[in-house]
Amino acid sequence: MNRTRVRHALLVSILLASCLWVKEEVWAGQAGGCNPKQYAAERDKMVREQIRKRGIKDDSVLRAMGKVPRHCFVPREFEDEAYDDHPIPIGKGQTISQPYIVALMTELLQVKPSDRVLEVGTGSGYQSAVLSGLVNRVFTIEIYPALSRKAGALLKALEYRNIALKQGDGYFGWNEHAPFDAIIVTAASNQIPPPLLRQLKPGGRMCIPVGGAYQVQQLMFIRKKHDGTITTRAVLPVRFVPLLGGH
Repeated sequence: MNRTRVRHALLVSILLASCLWVKEEVWAGQAGGCNPKQYAAERDKMVREQIRKRGIKDDSVLRAMGKVPRHCFVPREFEDEAYDDHPIPIGKGQTISQPYIVALMTELLQVKPSDRVLEVGTGSGYQSAVLSGLVNRVFTIEIYPALSRKAGALLKALEYRNIALKQGDGYFGWNEHAPFDAIIVTAASNQIPPPLLRQLKPGGRMCIPVGGAYQVQQLMFIRKKHDGTITTRAVLPVRFVPLLGGH
């Protein structure tokens, strides 16, 4: 492992550990002082230097990343770091992912405006907001009640109207709204959850980190062929918080 990867792995480890002491407070977007139009220069720089330069080419994804006010989805104490090149703790041991990873996973899904997408792990709602401008409907599940309430209130305040959110165990998906054109999982599982594979539409795509808790995992891209067979591809090593639940 080269020095750059060592530094990145150390940074991620420190940030994940810091989740344990993040205060339970409202995020910047719920504080009443978050202006979605602020930080325009920082957003533009994030897209230009962190995302486009690393190979993200889908113009619709680049526009979405440049439009969503990431600073509204982080705790106030981290607001000035919202567009930096690292994940940020949001409480309950969870993080808002590094901007490049959000963009990469979104691009991998190959979504269309008519698509219905399931997200497992709402967190702060940032990934949901990015998807909102790209697809017809977003269905998102968060296991922590406090995070689910916060994300729901924030997404409503910012007027993201095509997002349905529920509190629950995302491992089992959201069967009543299945099948989905695409599924994105923002926490690491030891296996690809069978309920999610069943809820993926033939021709659908899934992006999920697979591996042990707090270890380097593999970001996996899954495609369900029209005959129901599943293909998988390892994209790159990542580190995510673990997928929780009754499984």
